Amino acid sequence: MTIRDHPPGVLRRTAGAAAAAALALAGTIALPAGAAHADATTSGDVIANLWEYNWNSVASECTAVLGPGGYGAVWVAPPAESLKQSSSYWWDVYQPYSSSLNGRFGTAAQFASMVTACHDAGLKVYTDAVVNHTAAQTGVGYNGTTITNKYDTPDWDPDDYHTSAECNDSDLIIDDWSNLSEIQNCELLGLPDLETEDDDVRSGIAAYLNKQIALGVDGFRIDAAKHIPVADLNAIRAKLDDTASGVDPYVFQEVYPGSTPAASDYYSSGDVLDFTYASKLKSAFQGNVSDLASLESSGILPAANSVSFVTNHDTERNGLHMSYKDGDTYRLANVFELAYKWATPTIYSGFEWSSSDQAPPNSNGFVTDTNCSSGWYCLQRDTAIAGMVKWHNAVGSAAVTNWSTKSSNVIGFARGTGGYLALNNGSSAATHTFATGMADGTYANVVDNGATTVTVSGGNATLTVPAKSAIAFHDGAFTPCTTCEPDDGGSTSTVSATFNAYASTTSGTSVHVVGSIAALGGWDTSKAVQLSSAGYPIWSGAVSVPINTSFEYKYVKKDAAGNVTWESTANRSATGTTSALTLDSSWNVANASATDVTFNVNATTSLGTDVYVVGSIASLGSWSTADAVPLSSASYPTWSRKVIVPRSTAFEYKFLKKDGSGNVTWESGTNRSYTTGSSSGYSTSDTWK
Repeated sequence: MTIRDHPPGVLRRTAGAAAAAALALAGTIALPAGAAHADATTSGDVIANLWEYNWNSVASECTAVLGPGGYGAVWVAPPAESLKQSSSYWWDVYQPYSSSLNGRFGTAAQFASMVTACHDAGLKVYTDAVVNHTAAQTGVGYNGTTITNKYDTPDWDPDDYHTSAECNDSDLIIDDWSNLSEIQNCELLGLPDLETEDDDVRSGIAAYLNKQIALGVDGFRIDAAKHIPVADLNAIRAKLDDTASGVDPYVFQEVYPGSTPAASDYYSSGDVLDFTYASKLKSAFQGNVSDLASLESSGILPAANSVSFVTNHDTERNGLHMSYKDGDTYRLANVFELAYKWATPTIYSGFEWSSSDQAPPNSNGFVTDTNCSSGWYCLQRDTAIAGMVKWHNAVGSAAVTNWSTKSSNVIGFARGTGGYLALNNGSSAATHTFATGMADGTYANVVDNGATTVTVSGGNATLTVPAKSAIAFHDGAFTPCTTCEPDDGGSTSTVSATFNAYASTTSGTSVHVVGSIAALGGWDTSKAVQLSSAGYPIWSGAVSVPINTSFEYKYVKKDAAGNVTWESTANRSATGTTSALTLDSSWNVANASATDVTFNVNATTSLGTDVYVVGSIASLGSWSTADAVPLSSASYPTWSRKVIVPRSTAFEYKFLKKDGSGNVTWESGTNRSYTTGSSSGYSTSDTWK
């Protein structure tokens, strides 16, 4: 994980809430990585990180999308029984209660069926292994295990944990992030630290991992590996059985950047996830992509020892790396990762969130089936990503050649003579002639699923690259994807449209989007797409719409009896281009008379408390605290949210805080005031009073 591995000063909470915040972040530590390397089979080596999907959904995705799409492996969340809370959070699964495989994502039988289904689809299966620690919080687990003493669990006794004497720190907590002994023998923010130098503990950890290997698991991502000595990781690996393929399990490790210990210290125990690689991509795609010309010499980890990624569940939330909220820029960074020849690439797919601790869609804590049209962001189904996985497999191990920098936003490069990519991170289309080094001929553009073609003459191609997009083609047969974006009604040329609508509702009423195209129900309200209320009163959902197609849409509300209420405004309109689009709206505020204000407020909070904005107009809840607009903590302590409001309108507003129990605290002082004009892009810069 990323946040938990920061020194305390980097955490986003106030001092009084530091311990609780740390527990929340404890959910992403990585296990010791093995020395084996990911296989580049005929299906390829790309790893799909289906984070916090339940087992039935992973099985379905392997069968319908990942296998046909050419992925090499799927990486899933920790399967062990974990902490279960009445108000659940994503990080609960990183607090193990027992080694039982009946957990938050399904039963042991469903887990085993998932592994079999993914193998049948041609994929290897890697799981998150949380073996550095157990749960800091007592209570009841997802399989019914009750823990009243965090140092006494079904699998471990008190003498299996490090004590203050071994930690050499009276409070047992890691305080000195330059002290290797403290980092590896003390507790990470209250999480009981297993004594991995003890052979009985090593054997217990190996038994848990071998139980998964016996069910067909092919490898592990070691959570919080930097908190476990390399010698201990190697000793545990030595106790692991061979996989069903007769080889050592593949192990890759989470070693958060820092001088103590260094990522290079862990090369002997397995591959290492490259946080620096992801940071370099964020810097380039939020600055100049031309900087990527020197990526190889920029301090990223050696390709032979690393696994690359654009973001993960920790870093998309703490702002270290990009997230799906970066839209087309994020998508384009993943396109580059798949194109550039370096380490084994991963594609991250998780759920949408409005607060950093938010749990995945669930029922009583148990994660419900993944719905890529509501509540989840399924990057692996994106048309461009699906095409680039095939492109990545087609060019194989060919070196990067024919690099061309056309501007700070436009680059191009070949992979030997097997494939070429031109990428445009600018805000408008760019036309350039690229020396591709490829044979003359006509090629399919895999980024738009073959909807357009490229002509190479004399080794050169003159390309008009759309804004925030790319053109990629390779020397081989390209079969259009029929499994990417499977909710698109059969279209093979689609783009993701994310609908965000402010709409207050009564209990039992939901908000849907309906429109003129089949993907939006063809104006049939029975086929309208239900939006997620996870960020209430903002209702959100992603829908695959045809590229280069104009459509109209409106929002409707449905109550428990099925009664439908339409917006009273005129139809809204949009066009699906070749890039993903986001459509922000407010109930009954017509697009033509709307503008946007991004509310920014600097406010510190304790764990479980979030910040909202409420005001005198309907778009801001009409002073109802129940309908206040939740702000994002992605840039904590600054909380932000873009809100759609009427143009040329004066209104008042204030900020408030809500804790996990729903208690409301208003900021002090008089109401704030604001007046919009006739343009767009307004913002505030406030400080909590």
